[in-house]
Amino acid sequence: MNYDVIIIGSGPGGYVAAIRASQLGLKTAIVERESLGGICLNWGCIPTKALLKSAQVFEYINHAAEYGIKTAPAEADFAAVIKRSRGVADGMSKGVQFLMKKNKIEVIMGTAKVKPGNKVEVKGADGATKEITATNIIVATGSRSKELPNIKQDGKKIIGYRQAMALPEQPKSMVVVGSGAIGVEFAYFYATMGTKVTIVEFLENIVPVEDEDISKQLLRNFKKAGIDVMTSSSVESVDTSGAGCKVQVKTATGMQTLECDIVLSAVGVVANIENIGLEETGIKTEKGKVVVDEFYRTGVKGYYAIGDIVSGQALAHVASAEGIICVEKIAGHNPEPIDYNNIPGCTYCTPEIASVGYTEKAAKAAGYELKIGKFPFSASGKASAAGAKDGFVKMIYDAKYGELLGAHFIGANVTEMIAEIVVARKLETTGHEILKSIHPHPTMSEAIMEATADAYGEVIHL
Repeated sequence: MNYDVIIIGSGPGGYVAAIRASQLGLKTAIVERESLGGICLNWGCIPTKALLKSAQVFEYINHAAEYGIKTAPAEADFAAVIKRSRGVADGMSKGVQFLMKKNKIEVIMGTAKVKPGNKVEVKGADGATKEITATNIIVATGSRSKELPNIKQDGKKIIGYRQAMALPEQPKSMVVVGSGAIGVEFAYFYATMGTKVTIVEFLENIVPVEDEDISKQLLRNFKKAGIDVMTSSSVESVDTSGAGCKVQVKTATGMQTLECDIVLSAVGVVANIENIGLEETGIKTEKGKVVVDEFYRTGVKGYYAIGDIVSGQALAHVASAEGIICVEKIAGHNPEPIDYNNIPGCTYCTPEIASVGYTEKAAKAAGYELKIGKFPFSASGKASAAGAKDGFVKMIYDAKYGELLGAHFIGANVTEMIAEIVVARKLETTGHEILKSIHPHPTMSEAIMEATADAYGEVIHL
């Protein structure tokens, strides 16, 4: 069973790479140990967005009177919300199955291990093993929830994101450890559904990879929503011996004990690189990641790695782009390497967060002289009409040449707005060009033009 390309893992890196390889005329197989679509489609990006949509609908109904609509008191059916999320995920996974058939990609179910000599060993559910070979082997095994030694996940009282998506019943209280995208999305979901939520963040700001102004705005929104937030704090231990959890938290003022039903550990992810044959094949790793070049070639000819197991942002759209570039290079094309400083990041709590490029702090550290503009959604006609006035757009430009260094949004539907900035930066657009590009009225996207005008002292609506 010889192929041009074998891909291990069918997440958004693996299945996209497989489709592109097939489009390029390469005989392709994909090996998956669990469900087509990987974590993103089955237990990550897609089902979490379904949960968040249910929470947003619940929130809309509870505030219907603000829009002049009278409703009966709303009641959340937690089990039905979870069921809908799982249904959405199942539908997406079936979609990937269809795409595999359409593109004539052979799907091999089982656990894969790379071996020297361009071979892959696949162990099926029945324990039987078989060996397949390919000229090119792409490892796209993704990542899993990171465990801290003092917060061991038991899947019941101390859980990771996977269990958080399918709890049998809604907890009355929850402590979320970590305030990255996963942490704040689940914090928003559970708090909106009626769970008492406390976030514990080790660093000074929540969503610490974001611009500090974004962090401060989200903190205000979360506190207004009744979410308790403890920053510069760390969970030292969790006692699960009783009916619930007793969480020992170290703060700047001393130790505190929090009691809750569930602890959600959302301290990041770790790459799935163990026990897949990397060492035996001679593939190098460094700091828990596979070492690759700009076209995702490892140091061993014919072996490649993409997605969460290589350095770079652990995001679905990054993995997909890496997969496409990898197979295009294999097929003899001349793809352009990814600019990892122009990758959009999106967080889907309410209000949403979207950003790309330099934060203000990073731009200053890089030596740029800056022009910075902000436009609050409280001054946006569309935001006012929609009842979504929280948040703002922040634009960062190089004062000397007008280069668009970064953009940071927080507000309703801003994840749909950030692509404009990604394209603008790709095209090396200047602040003047953004300012003179007419944006439609009334829209949330006008705030991009207005924030740019603010940076250049020309803002009209502030």
